[in-house]
This record gives sequence, C-alpha cells and structure tokens, in this order.
Amino acid sequence: MTKEKFDSEVRTLKKFFEFYCDNKHEKKNLYIKDVSYKGHTFVYELNLCEECIKDINYSIERLQNCIHEEKPRCRKCKTPCYDKMMWKRVAKVMKYSGIHLKINSIKKSLFS
Repeated sequence: MTKEKFDSEVRTLKKFFEFYCDNKHEKKNLYIKDVSYKGHTFVYELNLCEECIKDINYSIERLQNCIHEEKPRCRKCKTPCYDKMMWKRVAKVMKYSGIHLKINSIKKSLFS
C-alpha cells in the first residue's frame, strides 16, 4: 500500500473512532501519535478515551503490518490479521460511525 493510501486509511479510522467516542464515551484525552510507515513518519492528534485509543492503536498496528500491496477491505481479506474479539469491536465502531456520518451527509445536502 502506498504512503498516501496508508495515511488515508488512518485518517478514516481517526474520523470514525472520534465520532463514535464523542457520541458514546465521556472521558477523552488528546493523544499525539507518531506512526512510521515505509520510512515516513505521520503525526496524528487523537481525541479519544482510553478504550478507544487502545482499539485504534491496534487497528493502526494492523495497517502498518498489512501484507497486501493493494489493500482489500478487511472484511473481504483472505488473510485476516485481527483477532475475533477486536474485529467485532472495531466493526461496531465503523458500522455506527459509517451509518451516522452518511446520514449527516445526506441531511446536509438536502437541507442546506
């Protein structure tokens, strides 16, 4: 996967996790995360609770170690790297945020 694709994937995770955490959890902290990928260091500011920061760190680690040059969607991957419990936790965040962000996007386009 290219550095640009990696950055895009992490920014998507960031957006989804922050949306989920804003709506579901109370105590959030600002974390600065340096992430290395293919010789480049990305810096992300994450405003998340302790539970969500652990989950997103797990997901970022999996992205860093993804064996695919053309990254498939994780749910369609023939060589999944998430353990089952973490897969369910991250899928719950992605589903919740994806649905709500899409609905908000549709509302904005209809009522703006």
